[in-house]
Formats: sequence, structure tokens, C-alpha cells
Amino acid sequence: MKTVLWDLNQGENCIVSDFGDELEEHYSVRLMELGFHPGKAVSCELSPNLGAPKLYRVNNTIYSLDDQIARLVKIQKSN
Repeated sequence: MKTVLWDLNQGENCIVSDFGDELEEHYSVRLMELGFHPGKAVSCELSPNLGAPKLYRVNNTIYSLDDQIARLVKIQKSN
């Protein structure tokens, strides 16, 4: 089972490993511009209920990603 960014719970950290093949190129380019590139540390700052977008910290900035995009960012969980 692959682990994706959407699986991260509030307070957990990870390292971005790759993007899913289904992610359109313009989305992957934009995510990398924001700092979500392979090898980069990311933390989940807020995980609201009912499927609302989660807040992720990367490069000391917080971004909101919905499940459609966050499910296509592959990760490795870290402590």
C-alpha cells in the first residue's frame, strides 16, 4: 500500500518521495514551485473533519491542499 500526503494526520511529518502518474504535469510543476518536491520535509498542521482541505507546512509556509491533489503526492512518513 502506498502512503500519500493525504494519509498524514495532524502533527505528523513526512518526506515527499514522488508524484503519482495521474497527477497532471502543470500540477506537479506548481507543487514543486511551492516546495513540495522529492526529498523535502512536510508536516500536517491541520486535519479538519468531513474531508475539508488539510493544511501542510513546507519551507516554513503553510498551504492548503484538497484530497484530489494530496492523494497524488507520495510520501515516506518520518518522526
